[in-house]
Amino acid sequence: MPRIILKKTLSLLVLVTLLSGCMFPNEELSKNKIPNEDQLLIVQEAVNAFVEDSGGLLPIKTKDADVDIYEKYLIDFTILKERNFLSEIPGNAYENGGIYLYTLVNPEDNPEVKLIDLQLSEKIREINVKLDIYRSKNLYPPYGEEVESGLFKINYEKLKFKKSQFVKSPYTQNNLPILMNTKGELFIDYRSDLLSIMEENDYEFEEDEDIRYIYHEQSPFVPIYSLPYKEKNNEPFFNLE
Repeated sequence: MPRIILKKTLSLLVLVTLLSGCMFPNEELSKNKIPNEDQLLIVQEAVNAFVEDSGGLLPIKTKDADVDIYEKYLIDFTILKERNFLSEIPGNAYENGGIYLYTLVNPEDNPEVKLIDLQLSEKIREINVKLDIYRSKNLYPPYGEEVESGLFKINYEKLKFKKSQFVKSPYTQNNLPILMNTKGELFIDYRSDLLSIMEENDYEFEEDEDIRYIYHEQSPFVPIYSLPYKEKNNEPFFNLE
């Protein structure tokens, strides 16, 4: 069985150290680890001005067509600075030593600036490294309990982890499980976060509608490494069809 070629779009952005850089605006480096509403607002205003000035073009980096939707519209700070729509890169941005990638949602209708938390990406990368080694020696991925048809928990013992691994939700700070499909691809389980949002807000969904958008409607973040979800009986369910 051929060894799976892992997606590296976010995984290559390894969070090794927080580099010192420009303060934006006048913030201590320790604050570069937290989402800042002022920074988001400044970048949003720069994006809006760029879109208006360019006749609808977006200040984004070029990505492959098959990249995950939340990685597809990463903001290109270089072009915003070169054209004087932004004086400095936010201190919490990856490009300036921070832990966030700035991205856009609703790019066609109403481009809105949101964040990708690279701490989640780093945990996925860490597991993928061990998974890659395991797959080089074994025919099948280290499946654990089946959560849903074709979606499994991970047998971390086989990957030489001492305990089960999680990512910390940037929205609720809760521990979110990591799941694996039959191809050995990893996904974050956002059901608990989505349920919290649904319980706190009055949403009405269409049948089989992908409800992930409520995540970035109610928080500064996008749900990276996520599968589509639908609502059923007022709860979030995976939509794998």
